[in-house]
Amino acid sequence: MSDIRTKFMEVYSILKSELLNDPAFEFTDDSRQWVERMLDYNVPGGKLNRGLSVIDSYKLLKGGELTNDEIFLACALGWCIEWLQAYFLVLDDIMDNSITRRGQPCWFRLPKIGMIAANDGILLRNQIPRILKKHFRDKPYYVDLLDLFNEVEFQTASGQMIDLITTIEGEKDLSKYSLPLHHRIVQYKTAYYSFYLPVACALLMKGENLDNHIDVKNILIEMGTYFQVQDDYLDCFGDPKVIGKVGTDIEDFKCSWLVVKAVELSNEEQKKLLYENYGKTDEACVAKVKELYNVLNLQGVFEEYESNSYQKLVTSIEVHPSKAVQAVLKSFLAKIYKRLK
Repeated sequence: MSDIRTKFMEVYSILKSELLNDPAFEFTDDSRQWVERMLDYNVPGGKLNRGLSVIDSYKLLKGGELTNDEIFLACALGWCIEWLQAYFLVLDDIMDNSITRRGQPCWFRLPKIGMIAANDGILLRNQIPRILKKHFRDKPYYVDLLDLFNEVEFQTASGQMIDLITTIEGEKDLSKYSLPLHHRIVQYKTAYYSFYLPVACALLMKGENLDNHIDVKNILIEMGTYFQVQDDYLDCFGDPKVIGKVGTDIEDFKCSWLVVKAVELSNEEQKKLLYENYGKTDEACVAKVKELYNVLNLQGVFEEYESNSYQKLVTSIEVHPSKAVQAVLKSFLAKIYKRLK
């Protein structure tokens, strides 16, 4: 795996250099330095799971060793997903007024960056079709790739919109929060680009028609939902040193799986406590919410949810007719089951 990671990082350097010398724009030294620093700060950090999954998935689908050209193309597509992720995160951190990301200050918080970060986000988004055009223009699946990235970006931005409008200041109403709403936010905001997109890229490279793989999409969306529930759980119960950020879902009045479950399991008095303290930045209020989570044994409720989801996913994967596709889905599931960050 470390070989692939090394190769993946080499491809990042190649793509970055191509973008810094893009003939469509006359760079000055200052602008080139700005873009390079911005890319290095925002794109290659993190676990790179989404990007590396394209290579893993393509290898499993192809069922053999990859040529250097195939490795390069799979890496390039993987980086397009990491670019998409960077674009979402740079803008997301501004919207959420976040402090840290991946264990370092958010990009917009750095001196002299500020709101220029909004334009940097737009640049990141626009670099994706530049990469695709340069390396995939002559491929029979080029249009399908463009279509896939556009569609997934639209789904993610729409999911983010539902998430944001349910947390509008001054309209904080916990009774609006339900499992179906949580499911919708997660499906659109996270699952499409984090789970479906890497496998869809690999399927297109393999020459497959995505319309024939709706079942694969559905399983990956379910997996993405399970992943986000884990994320919600870790936001509250995870170790900040391990996950690289301090969770703020309670303060941010997020439609988190934990609060939805808490509302569901609370008696009237506990509900009142939740309604009074959830979404407040005051540490005492946050502590009261966490204490209620413990009283309701949400850790136990989560463990039960985790084992049920896992069993259900394994069952749906095993009925898939293609062994190669099964292998791809199982490798995804293995990466996230019982994760700590």
